[in-house]
Amino acid sequence: MMLYLLFVARAAIADFARNKVRTLLTSLGILIGVLSVVLIVAFGLGLKRSISDQFESLGSNQLTLFPGRVLQNGRFVGGGSAAGTIRFDERDVSKLSRIRQLKYVIPSVSRSVNVSANGRSEFATIFIASNEIFDARNLTIGSGTLFTREDSERRRKVVVIGATLAENLFDEPENAVGKKIKTDAYTFTIVGVLEKLGGGGLGGPDFDNFIYLPYKTGYIFNPDKKFLSMIIVPQSDVETEEAKNLISAELLKRYKEDDFSIVELAEIQQAVTDIFGVLNIVLVGIAAISLVVGGIGIMNIMYVTVSERVKEIGVRRALGARRADILSQFLIEAVILSVFGGLLGLILAAIIVQGVQQFFPAYISAESVLLALGVSSLIGIVFGVFPARRAAQLSPIEAIRYE
Repeated sequence: MMLYLLFVARAAIADFARNKVRTLLTSLGILIGVLSVVLIVAFGLGLKRSISDQFESLGSNQLTLFPGRVLQNGRFVGGGSAAGTIRFDERDVSKLSRIRQLKYVIPSVSRSVNVSANGRSEFATIFIASNEIFDARNLTIGSGTLFTREDSERRRKVVVIGATLAENLFDEPENAVGKKIKTDAYTFTIVGVLEKLGGGGLGGPDFDNFIYLPYKTGYIFNPDKKFLSMIIVPQSDVETEEAKNLISAELLKRYKEDDFSIVELAEIQQAVTDIFGVLNIVLVGIAAISLVVGGIGIMNIMYVTVSERVKEIGVRRALGARRADILSQFLIEAVILSVFGGLLGLILAAIIVQGVQQFFPAYISAESVLLALGVSSLIGIVFGVFPARRAAQLSPIEAIRYE
């Protein structure tokens, strides 16, 4: 049996080699489908890795305080933050800062802005926070210096910017130190450029494209002195749950329980990962449609092949070939076409991913390779069985007399 299958496979490959253009066009649908699915899975895995790396770089014990209910059962619910129920203020910062178990209490506001410098302009995120933000997020200075508490108290118009933004505006990060940057009619002096973190893009916020501004200087953008969130870091010897209870107890003196959320960084990471996971599944499903289209293409070509080889089928049946032999012959040919298209798709996907990896951490997993080859083989069987059955059911006499 094995020798027979090998013989049929070799004969099929030889036939496909004689009709290279038709073989390639027939496999094109499977190629595109496998390419799309593998690339989407590769980018999804890269996205997950990018998100994980960025959150790990921010520290594992960080808490974020939001207005309203933000997460419920591990999912974003929008809640009070979106509805604008409350906003934190200096009184909240002062009260929480007195809790000795908390190392940092950092008020923060962020917004997207268009900035200009050196005759160039870029979109960036301005992040208004106290100077503790650099320690809290493990941010390291690359050139120049970080702004200080005194800079904030005196409301000096100084900023620290990310490495990518510095490169885009000044070519080299070190060239940005001491230069001016302008946004919303305000001009600031760049006192420092941070070391590059990497990530961003599809993986979430690009911290290398941030502008960090002292939070009291930021009152020019935030005149009501309200904060959308606070970043809180407990002391190293304090458990996260203990810190959350202390924060909650203090805030409940002023607000209701549903007026605020204390969220761990790991919870945000998991929620973001889940969102992109669902999106990835939807995209894979859409891309898989092209696999079905490719299978239909193979079925159509195999029907044409059966029509072209009716006499051959009749001769084989007359010489003793069984219906099962004819069925297996055309089924094997359909599977080979599908696998051929799948392999081409995998090779092309590998080349694309290799080129993209210098910009984004996409990668092809062994599971996606096995899935792609398995699905392409299954499509060959499913869509090949109909023309194969038609060939097997031909009457030997009628097939020989067929014109």
